[in-house]
Amino acid sequence: MDISSASSVSAFSGQSVGTSVENEVLRKAQEIQAQSAAALINSVPQPTKSSPANMPSHLGQNVNTTA
Repeated sequence: MDISSASSVSAFSGQSVGTSVENEVLRKAQEIQAQSAAALINSVPQPTKSSPANMPSHLGQNVNTTA
């Protein structure tokens, strides 16, 4: 019986468990990051729509491209 092949199988299964744990930690970190980003986006106040009557008529007519 070749013992080296048996030890390599157990080493491979150990790597598989380690990899799946790493993947699970990565997935959980991504979930937390997505939740944090969603909370941050939702915390930004919505812009208020100002009516054009409150703004001077010359605003928004030209774009300065030489700045």
